[in-house]
Amino acid sequence: MTSRGSRLDWILFLALGLMWGTSYLFIKIGVETLPTFTLVAARLGTGLVLLVAVVAIARERLPREPKMYGHLLVMSVVNIALPFALITSAEQSVDSAVAAILNGGVPLFTIVIAALFLHDEPITVNRLAGLAVGYTGVIILVGRGLGSGGGPGAISGELALLASTASYGFGAVYARRNVRGLRPMIPALFQVGFAFVITGTIALLTERPFDVQWTGRSIFAIAWLGLLGSGLAYLCFFRLLQSWGATRTSMVAYLLPIVGIVAGALVLSEVVDAGVLVGTALVIGGVALVNSRFGQRRIFGRTPPPVDAA
Repeated sequence: MTSRGSRLDWILFLALGLMWGTSYLFIKIGVETLPTFTLVAARLGTGLVLLVAVVAIARERLPREPKMYGHLLVMSVVNIALPFALITSAEQSVDSAVAAILNGGVPLFTIVIAALFLHDEPITVNRLAGLAVGYTGVIILVGRGLGSGGGPGAISGELALLASTASYGFGAVYARRNVRGLRPMIPALFQVGFAFVITGTIALLTERPFDVQWTGRSIFAIAWLGLLGSGLAYLCFFRLLQSWGATRTSMVAYLLPIVGIVAGALVLSEVVDAGVLVGTALVIGGVALVNSRFGQRRIFGRTPPPVDAA
């Protein structure tokens, strides 16, 4: 790889962290006036326009197997529609920084689900240590919401965030097993498209989106979330997948809590106390341990099937 290409990839990596990390800030701004599914559908519809244009220009081939569309529909629910709705609903009562921190712990849920369903993803010593450290951070953050007087709303919001994180983890494992052999932009296009139809339908049936208060702040938030968080961010992500690979690209998870904390404090004056800092450090540390190379001895996981002799 040329130094120029390397510099561009680092720029895209930082841009990806910025776009995804600030998404929690703009969700918080959006929920000031917009109900959950209206905000999610508007965001996805905006991003879908960009993705359709890119796929059309690139002349990407569509899947030929009908069952693949079924898998992409499942992915649209567990990887986009459900977690987006949970996060958006949660941020009605939870700080954007806390949302960013808890969602930065997706690998902590992914490895547990993967150990149950995938033969080559066992729980090893380093992963067990990472789980212990990371979940300690999660407990501190959830306990902070209870101890700060946030009440049932804050706790239910944090539980919704944890559910969204688990949904992302399930989506990662489901994609590993069922969504293969496709150019990266195709899953993104159909996941966003299906999720837009699902959330848009729910919004029309339950929230009367045309009667809500559309402010300049909410429109800007949707534009940011759609064009950048759900559109341009995917383009950066898939470019990095091709040049860096999945493991290195996944390190963007370390940036999300940091960007989320800074953005929430600067723009919304959210409080950054010791509980936030300690919880963040433990979640990031847990993710780092999960991805480390030491302690690879298997502790728990599905036993690989025997290999037949040739």
